[in-house]
Amino acid sequence: MLFSKYRNLTRYIIVAASFVIISLILWNTFVFFQHFKEEQRQKMDIWALAQTEFQKNMLEDDVNPMVSRVLISKNDNQIVVINAEGAIGLTNNVEERYLKNDASTKRLIANLEAENKPIELSYIDPKTNQKINDGYLYYGNSPLINKLKYYPLALLLIIILFGAVAYFFYRSTKIATQNKLWSGMAKETAHQIGTPLSSLIGWTEILKTEQVNPEYILEIEKDISRLQTITERFSKIGSLPKLEKADIVAETLESYDYLKTRSSKLIEFEISVPENPIYVKLNKQLFSWTIENLVKNAIDAMRGKGKLVITITQLEDNVKITITDTGKGLIRSQFNRIFDPGFTTKKRGWGLGLSLAKRIIEEFHNGKIYVLESEIDKGTSMQILLKTT
Repeated sequence: MLFSKYRNLTRYIIVAASFVIISLILWNTFVFFQHFKEEQRQKMDIWALAQTEFQKNMLEDDVNPMVSRVLISKNDNQIVVINAEGAIGLTNNVEERYLKNDASTKRLIANLEAENKPIELSYIDPKTNQKINDGYLYYGNSPLINKLKYYPLALLLIIILFGAVAYFFYRSTKIATQNKLWSGMAKETAHQIGTPLSSLIGWTEILKTEQVNPEYILEIEKDISRLQTITERFSKIGSLPKLEKADIVAETLESYDYLKTRSSKLIEFEISVPENPIYVKLNKQLFSWTIENLVKNAIDAMRGKGKLVITITQLEDNVKITITDTGKGLIRSQFNRIFDPGFTTKKRGWGLGLSLAKRIIEEFHNGKIYVLESEIDKGTSMQILLKTT
């Protein structure tokens, strides 16, 4: 209870702490990167000084061994030395294709200058005590620094992926909890309906002895049978339904007859089915639930007036059940969305009927259900595809 009470506060604290930690990591990475670049700059300053000393003393054949050691030491940076006359005096780790013409060389120099400020090569002439400009040293970042540039992006990507995994884990856990709650409520509803249903069956038997019109009793028994079917549907929510070999033509006709007699007389019903039976692996209660949802959805789309056609077509290994109405129709962007839980085009409704039908057909019967075609103000055709046995 205490955790539930302060749940939102806990979430805000976790988000704020995560933001602070990420900011500190990124800042520390930036500082480290700048520090590393400064060390590289100092290294290149030493290399430039050694190069200047080498050029100054080369003619005197009196080069300091330390200078030679610095110049021949391993260096991973791209280096281009431009002398005082503007010509290339020295290169290091530069491919020949960058030096084949002036245009490619200028692009290389521009890229190196964009990465690091060039170092001036100069020395003091001991005879005239004047500063002599011997050119400029252009250098690029080392391979290690280039890799470090992408480290913050990689870190952010890892954090985003971790956050996404945590979010989807939390979401799936929440959905699983909700599913358990709905399953429990459905089973409890089935249990509660069972008590008055048993009473209705008893009263029906009494009515049979009271010389009541048999047609009335027959209709009451049909409704009681329907309530028993609904109770069985609810009791099976949350458990894996059992599939049995059944004639889909007979099952569709049974649902069709029941819905036709209990729908508005303004709805013109029509059905076209093969004369021979078509057998599929079926859960009768759930399949009739699907047909009921599709038919009621079609009647709502026609606002209680129009024509509804059910057609069963047998293919080589499949059977198609098509339900066509003359309702308000759908736009193409709604073809898939209408199966999302909570989505509805009606002013009233939970938006669960079609999502339930999709789950029954695709998850339990390994079939397909989809919008075959639809046109605004002309109607919609829904189709179910099942494998035959």
